[in-house]
Order: sequence, then C-alpha cells, then structure tokens
Amino acid sequence: MEFRYLGRSGFRVPVLALGTATFAGSSEFFKHWGRTDVAEARRLVDICLEHGACMFDSADVYSNGGSEAVLGEAIKGRPRDRLIISTKATFRFGEGENEVGSSRHHLLRSVEGSLRRLGTDYIDLFQLHGFDARTPQEEVLSTLDTLVRAGKIRYLGVSNFSGWHLMKALATADRHGWTRYVAHQAYYSLIGRDYEWELMPLAIDQGIGTVVWSPLGWGRLTGKIGRGRPLPETSRLQSQRVADSGPPVAPDYLYAVVDALEQVAAETGKTVPQVALNWLLQRPTVSSVIIGARNEEQLRQNLAAVGWNLDADQLARLDAVSERPRPYPYWHQRSFAHRNPPPV
Repeated sequence: MEFRYLGRSGFRVPVLALGTATFAGSSEFFKHWGRTDVAEARRLVDICLEHGACMFDSADVYSNGGSEAVLGEAIKGRPRDRLIISTKATFRFGEGENEVGSSRHHLLRSVEGSLRRLGTDYIDLFQLHGFDARTPQEEVLSTLDTLVRAGKIRYLGVSNFSGWHLMKALATADRHGWTRYVAHQAYYSLIGRDYEWELMPLAIDQGIGTVVWSPLGWGRLTGKIGRGRPLPETSRLQSQRVADSGPPVAPDYLYAVVDALEQVAAETGKTVPQVALNWLLQRPTVSSVIIGARNEEQLRQNLAAVGWNLDADQLARLDAVSERPRPYPYWHQRSFAHRNPPPV
C-alpha cells in the first residue's frame, strides 16, 4: 500500500481508507448504504490491514453513532498505533438546541462521545463535517486547538467547506497560532470534478491534503450502471431520499463517462471502479481515497485499485470525457492561464 503525506504535515496515510458508513445501518437513511455488523466489520478490517489500508473513517451521524460503535468493536484488541482512525462531527446529534454545529459546547461533547464509542483515547484525524457560519471561527479553532493540546486529537481537517470557508479558518488559525487544518474531506469523482475549480488550487497553495469521499460518484461508477441497464436492486440509489441527497448527475453525461470507463477497463483488464479510483489517485492534492464496501468481494476489488497506473493516453481520454463547463470566474481565468496555471 502506498502512503502519502497528509497535506503539509509530517503524518502519512494510506492512499486507500475504509469508509464505515455501511457499518450498523441502524437509521432510516444509512440502512440503504449497508448493514455491516460487528463480525462482518472485523473481517473487513482484517482484509484492509492485510493490504496495508490501516485508515478507517467514520462520523458521529453515521447511523446515529452506530457506525463508530461497530468500528470500535471491530478494532478492539488491535495495536492502536497500527491504526489510523478518523471521524467527523458538526451535524445534528441530539434534540437539544446546542446539539448541532461547531460551538465549543457541541464539539467537546462530540469528541468525548466519539472517543467513547470508538473505544480509544485519541482520534488521529478529526474533521468538521460541514461549515458552521453561526459560530465564530475563533471559538471553533480555539476549541479544536485545546483538544489537540490535550492529546485527544492528533490532526485536524474539515469536510464540505467552500474555498472562502477554508481560507478564513486557516487565516484565523495562523493569526492566533492555533493548530491548522491539514485535510479536507471532499467529494471528488470522474463525474464530480467541481473540486478542481477552487478547492484544489487552494489545497496546493495552503498545503491541504484531500481525503476523497464518494469516489465512485454516489454509487454510480460501480460498473453496474450504464446505458439501458436497470438500476441494481442493491444500489443505494433505489432510495429516492438517498439519491436526492447526493450530487446530481445528468444521465447523458454519466453514460458518456461510463462508456469511456468501460473501454479503459477492457484495455487494462481492470474493473470500472478500479479505473475510476486509479484516476483519482493520480490527481493533484489527493492524499487518500475513502472506499466503501458492503461485503468482502467489493472491498477486495476496491483495494486492487492500487499497484498500477493508467497510462497518459487513458488519463487524457477520461479527463476529456468528464470535463464540464466551468462557472464564472473560472472560465475567465483560463484565458489568463499563463498567470493562473492549472494544478499539476
């Protein structure tokens, strides 16, 4: 397994990490993702560790804490220093007025709850699941800095921030000498390349490592969806609520990308998801890609996305078919490319 630095930090992470949104499946929303129990989770963790994929990502809202609890049981008894545990908080977790957001009250409670469910005394990477415009950045960053100094968190990250959200937070941390974010868990896929417009250049400039979520386009690049094919019965997209909560994708655009993926997959002897994952691993700023799996077969297939690379021609064809018109001011900046060079 290849390891990369997590942004401009000295911490190295595997290029593939196991996402645990499929663990537990005890809520109405997450049951459509999967219902992995403790025994199954232990087996998936075993397989990941056999392949060197020692990073496991969760969040308090996944099955209302159920995912973290199952992960905690699955890693119990294993050497803690051989594992990298990441989790997230900010979204509502409880009915009280203060059980949501990134306030000092909510973050302190969230971290303590995650530590308890995970059965550990520290979190390797703690990420804000979304931006909270209601809480001053000084309150957010000072609270997180305190948790880092207390040894409960090792590294800080965010998720789903816009460029100005992240830059404002970094400037606040720099101004006060507080711990900086080094990671951004962001949606990025062959059918979702908005990340490249502003967040990727920002990550290069500020030393932020990207941890990619939903690299298969919200379950659309599994190789089971294509022209004239019915939606698989096991697809999370069978749930209208789940489909509506994910990134929208026009059918014609999706099928064009899938056609190109299938062609490259045939050339390389790989699967469609393996090609899609490998393409991501060759993009700038990507430190790690979070893979999900309902079962052992899916996990082993996804883990086989490393150890080889698409060639330049294959990358160029996938780039071309998945390219989308850029909104202002990004299309205008392209006309001034010698002063606004694209990420490399």
